[in-house]
Amino acid sequence: MKKIGIVMGSDSDLPVIEKAVKILRELNIPFEAHVFSAHRTPEKAREFALHARENGFGVIIAAAGMAAHLAGAIAANTTLPVIGIPCKGPALDGLDALLSTVQMPSGIPVATVGVNNGANAALLAAEILAVEDTELAALLQQKRQRDSDAVLEKDAGIAERI
Repeated sequence: MKKIGIVMGSDSDLPVIEKAVKILRELNIPFEAHVFSAHRTPEKAREFALHARENGFGVIIAAAGMAAHLAGAIAANTTLPVIGIPCKGPALDGLDALLSTVQMPSGIPVATVGVNNGANAALLAAEILAVEDTELAALLQQKRQRDSDAVLEKDAGIAERI
C-alpha cells in the first residue's frame, strides 16, 4: 500500500493533524508526518514533494494556516494528489487559509477540505488510495457503516429521552 505524506506548516497545526492520524491508524494506512514551512523551509518542502512518489507516497496532506501556501507549494512540485487543510489562525478564523488553499491557479490543483478538518482530509486520502486497493475500500465501507450505526443509536436514544 502507498503511504500518505502529511506536512504541516508549524507544530501548532498538530491538533488538526492528530484528527487525520486517528483515521489513518484506524484504517491501517501507513503515513509519515513532517513540519515543513512554505516560507521558512521552502527547499525542504520542495525536496519532500519532488521525491514523494519515489519514496512510496500516494497522496499528500498539507495543513497550514494564515497565508496557507504550503499545499500549493507542495502541489507545484509533485503530480501526486495534494489535499489541503486550511487551519484557523488568529485573525480571520481560518477564512484567510481557506481562500489561500482553495484558490489555486489552473494547472496546479489542490483538493481542499473544511477549516481544521483533518478527519475529512484523511478520509479523502484513503478514498484516493482505495481506487486501486479493494481491501482499503472495504475498510472504508465498514467505517461508514459504523458511523451510520452510531447515528442511529443516537436517534434511538433521543426518541427514548423525548
